[in-house]
Amino acid sequence: METQIIPDSNGAIKDWVCNGLKEGKKWCGENYTCGFVRDGKLIGGLIYHDYRLDTDVWWTIFSTDKRWCTRRVLHYIFGVAFKELRCKRISMMVNAGNALCLNFVTKLGFKEEGRLRAYREDGQDVVVLGMLKDECRYL
Repeated sequence: METQIIPDSNGAIKDWVCNGLKEGKKWCGENYTCGFVRDGKLIGGLIYHDYRLDTDVWWTIFSTDKRWCTRRVLHYIFGVAFKELRCKRISMMVNAGNALCLNFVTKLGFKEEGRLRAYREDGQDVVVLGMLKDECRYL
């Protein structure tokens, strides 16, 4: 079965992502969120937040199953950022200790741009990553 992409019409997917990341919901402000469903089950979600049309957007992703990420999904999520929102760049933060996620987003083409030391409440560092539109392979 193919992964379905669904819009978050009532905030339930945003809530699911925030709960999965053990984060509150106040930080995301105005956002567009979509979910990824496989076999009738929500397995991933992406929050586009802090976006400035024609400029940039921040991504927050959470998943429980790596099958959320298909080539079709990648074309969709990058298309929203670079075509619909007309952004020049996408930014994201990843916990420095999350090697799987850092490896994954680096393979997608994100570049490390910096580190925020002891950024999380528990003292963890985060890595700031970014991708420019002309670096994207999925458009």
